[in-house]
This record gives sequence, C-alpha cells and structure tokens, in this order.
Amino acid sequence: MSDEVKSECCPRFDPAPWEEKEHIWNEKPFIREDMRQFFHIPLPWIMGRKVKRMWEAAQNADAIPNNEDFLLLAYDPSPWRSELYMTVTKDVPGSRNVKISGTFITKVFDGPYNAVPKWIKKMEAYLESINEKSLRYYIHYTTCPKCAKKYGHNYAVVFAQIR
Repeated sequence: MSDEVKSECCPRFDPAPWEEKEHIWNEKPFIREDMRQFFHIPLPWIMGRKVKRMWEAAQNADAIPNNEDFLLLAYDPSPWRSELYMTVTKDVPGSRNVKISGTFITKVFDGPYNAVPKWIKKMEAYLESINEKSLRYYIHYTTCPKCAKKYGHNYAVVFAQIR
C-alpha cells in the first residue's frame, strides 16, 4: 500500500459531478451541530471537534455514507454562527437528526475559506444567468486543511437552494 493511501484522511475530490449541476433532495438525512465562527470563517479547532463528534456518532450508529455520497455542509445564518450538516444513511441516536429537501444548484470553487463571500457573488451571477435565485446557501468543504494542502486544492461546493 502506498504512503498516500495509508495517510489518506479525505478522499481526493472530483469537481465534475458538482460543477453547475442540479440536485433534488427529498428528506435527505443529516445530523446537525452548531458552531461559532469569526466573520464566516470556521475556527479550525472548533470545527475539528464538531466534525469529529459527528463522525464518531455516525460511525457508532453504522450510518456513514459511501465516500461519493458524503457531504459536510455549512450554513451561516450570521457571521458569528454556523450550522454544520453531515450526511448519514439513517437517524443517529443522541444526535440532532434533520432531513433536508429541495432543489439545489451547485458550483465548485477552489481557494481559502475567507473567499466564501466572493464565491457567493459569483454564484449569484451564475444563478441570474440561468434565471434562478437562491433561497439559502450551503457550503460543502470537501477536504480537511491537511488534505487540501496535500492535494494542492481547497475545493468547496456552493449549494444554492432554489426551491
């Protein structure tokens, strides 16, 4: 086994299935955690703890999805607070289980977390070009900072809920 495979934390991300695509969810299962942030920037030590807690709860419930179905979404209702949503395959005891339904348009971006406001503006321009408007935005961070550095990309997928 190669060192890269042994040290793989996050799988390599393929942007193709997410670039300018429509996704329809009908009660897609997630678990949710709230966390503090600073001007929409996740604080790594807080995010790491929250994600680890969510992952362990999903693992203990045997509710981890396949790599290609895994999503970690962030919704920021304010510059100081974020809601994290992790996909699961079923309800997870002891966690805040939520179902998300809707139609989403996705677009892939690559860059630092503090570029999210620029990405949202670009997403709004794209939505306008296809005569759509977002009701809410979620950001899917595709890799942890360590793996983003290893792969040379810090991809994020912006999910615009349009219905």
